[in-house]
Amino acid sequence: MDVNTKLVVLDKIYRVYDDFTGKLDLACQKYCAHCCTCNVTLTTLEGYRIARHLISSGQSSLFEKLQAVLSSKRFQPVVTTNKLAELCALGKDLPLESSDPAWGPCPLLKNDECLIYLQRPFGCRCMVSKHNCRETGYADMDTLVLTVNNVCLQYMEHIDAHGFTGNLSDVLDVMAKEQNRQHYKSNKLKVAGTSLIANRPIKVLMIPPEHRHEVKPILDALNRIQVPMK
Repeated sequence: MDVNTKLVVLDKIYRVYDDFTGKLDLACQKYCAHCCTCNVTLTTLEGYRIARHLISSGQSSLFEKLQAVLSSKRFQPVVTTNKLAELCALGKDLPLESSDPAWGPCPLLKNDECLIYLQRPFGCRCMVSKHNCRETGYADMDTLVLTVNNVCLQYMEHIDAHGFTGNLSDVLDVMAKEQNRQHYKSNKLKVAGTSLIANRPIKVLMIPPEHRHEVKPILDALNRIQVPMK
């Protein structure tokens, strides 16, 4: 599957998720940026999508803004979602990972507004809450929403199985370079010396028994996504 096909599939996954959240009673609205921290993660496919947008829209200067925070503390995952699912299925211990919203806001925020809102990664799209996060101090999500989030993350990692996952700043720092984008398109991207971790295909889905019935329409919609012909 070439990168343009992957991007089409990615957009369709976004739409499936938007249809799901569109039926929820959420408090999220414009300028509500309490959960927009520097700890967002994404795949290289999403990073490629954002980098291409920044370049085509004349916003390449934002790469410099991202590079300026690379020395700051931020969440850098040590396992991907699909690897986490495998570990859970095997009953193995999960690695310790630390993440603190106090480490700072997302570097792509300006006056509490996202500078890439329409192109934002799934890690931002899925951070939804039933109550205002500024009032509660945290995002209030149903466990079903968390399950749907994980399933969508697994599918997105699966279609980018030759790519990598990492913190938004780290992934976009890699994708800022033309050579890396070209290597990514040909499945030859090398990330030695970075904190990015290799993606994996789906082996098992993280769906608890109590959510299987409710998640089935989401799975059916994801499985109906048609891969366009070349």
